[in-house]
This record gives sequence, structure tokens and C-alpha cells, in this order.
Amino acid sequence: MGGDHGPSVTLPACRSFLAAHPAAELVLVGAADLLGSEALPARCTHVVATEVVTMDDSVETALRRKRDSSMRVAINQLKDGAQACVSAGNTGALMAVARYLLKTVDGIDRPAIATVMPHRHDGYTTVLDLGANVDCTPENLLQFAVMGSALVAAVDGKAEPRVGLLNIGEEAIKGSEVIKRAGELLRAASDQGQINFHGNVEGNDIFKGTVDIVVCDGFVGNVLLKTSEGLASMLIDFLREEFGRGPYSRLAALVALPVLRRFKHRIDPRRYNGAALLGLRGLVFKSHGSADAFAFEQALARAYDAARNRLLDRVHDRIGAAVQARPQAVSTGDTASEQAA
Repeated sequence: MGGDHGPSVTLPACRSFLAAHPAAELVLVGAADLLGSEALPARCTHVVATEVVTMDDSVETALRRKRDSSMRVAINQLKDGAQACVSAGNTGALMAVARYLLKTVDGIDRPAIATVMPHRHDGYTTVLDLGANVDCTPENLLQFAVMGSALVAAVDGKAEPRVGLLNIGEEAIKGSEVIKRAGELLRAASDQGQINFHGNVEGNDIFKGTVDIVVCDGFVGNVLLKTSEGLASMLIDFLREEFGRGPYSRLAALVALPVLRRFKHRIDPRRYNGAALLGLRGLVFKSHGSADAFAFEQALARAYDAARNRLLDRVHDRIGAAVQARPQAVSTGDTASEQAA
């Protein structure tokens, strides 16, 4: 029910997803008239929710006042046998409700939002956190690295994905005190075999494909995500305008059409829709609020792949191993911050 478009986008996306994944089943959570006069798609169950968390609702409203919201009912399905939850709704509310209902995995202080960004080798780099945690401790960043490694290992099949720490330079002496301390923890964890730490990376390394995972705090990550999405959209619009200006431009566009199509396909933000909320005792994925049907289908597919590849178990196993190897680095909680949150 959430996002900018609601069922007009999510229902067609669900139908396309089911057609592409014959073994999948979906639980559609929403209003009693969610389907209108349409028949329930095959391999679907409809669970009624009487309320909707809007994009303008506060976290308090989502948690305390709308107890029968589609968001809350959907997350509760994870306790009743569903393997993953996908929502295009209010990000802050989704994180708060999911954390309240599901709790965090033992050894994780704060969940993180992780998604992928394309790089020049026709692959993608996983980046976290993207906005769940504005202020992070060095221990939080280490936990993000461990969870990100589990995500990439599960979904992409890379046993030891390379981890980079986002910084203003590659040298270990650069960055804030938090970043420098995080680098020390990441190097120690790498020496103990918990992660495969490459070292510090800069923003352009994300699009070069230097590493498989880039770790940063949520403030930096969210700015990075929105900037990259805006740049991709600007490039696509610029090319469309330039090649439509006159007959010579149209002729050049015709000659370059195959290359332009491949370029547009590679940088299209819709292909990478679906961010994982890592660190919870359940798989929750966040779709962009403005996603169209194609983009929302990608979020469904990403959640399906995570469930099929046992992402939750892999995160739990990696965190458990990290806790045993370095309990002071992974288990130290930011109690004051958590109580404030």
C-alpha cells in the first residue's frame, strides 16, 4: 500500500515477479478492496490491513497509533512463516517497526540499510549504511562489514568478498578518529579471517568496482545514494535531449543506439532497487518510494534471492563467529544512543 503509487505499481510488479519465478508465493497485505474487481493472482494470499502508514507519518504514529497498518501486518507475517518482507513505504517507519517487532540479531547493535550501485565492469558494489544510522561508532562499521560480507556471499556467491572503508583518502592516517579506529578494527577482523578487508577507498572506487562492499555511516551513504541516482537520471535525460536536437544529432543517435541502450541499461537505477535491512531477525527489503512496476519487481526478486540463499542464517553465522573472535569489537553497544532512538 505504500510508496508514491501504491497498488497501481505493486500489483503489476507482483504479477510479473510470479511469472518469472514459478516456485515463489506472495502474501499481499493491504485494504479489503486492494484488488478491486480483479481476481487474486495465482500463488497469492491476501491478508487484510485496515490502516496505511503514509510517507508523512512520524515514527511514533507508525509504532503506537497504526497498529493494523499494512506495514506492521506485513512484517508480522515473518513470524507466521513468510521468508521476506518487501515495502515501498516510509523508510524511517519501516526500520522502526521492523526493529521493534523483529529485534536485532545477537551481536548487532544497529541494523543497516544495504543496496547495490553499478560499476564499470558491468557488475555492482554493495554499499551500507544508506541512512539508518546517521552517527556510527567504529564497532558499528565493523558490524556493517560483517553483515555486508554475509549478504554478498549469500546472494552473489563470493565466499570472501572484498570490503572497503569509505574515506577521504586511501592512507590509513586519513579521516576522522571514528574512521581511523574503524580501520583498525577492520584490519584486525581481516587478520582473524572474519572479513576480507581491502583498506580505505574513495567515492570513485564504488563505480570502479575496486571492492565488493563499501562501508560508511548512514549520513554519508544516503547522500551518496541520492547523488548517484540523480546523476544517472541526469545523464539519461541529457543524452535524450542532445540526440533529439536536429537531423545530424538524430543520425548520430541512430548509429550509437546499441551502445546507448547498453549504457542506459547499466546505469538505470531501477535495476538496483531493493535495499536490505540487515541485522534484523527477519528479512526486510525496502523499495524506493517512487519505484515503478519494473523497479518494484527488482526489489521482490532481490528479497526472493536473499531468502532462497539463506541470507539470515549466513548473517547469524558470521556474526556469531565474529563475536567469538572479538567480542569487544562486535558486541559493544551504544546504550545511550539506543535508548535515545
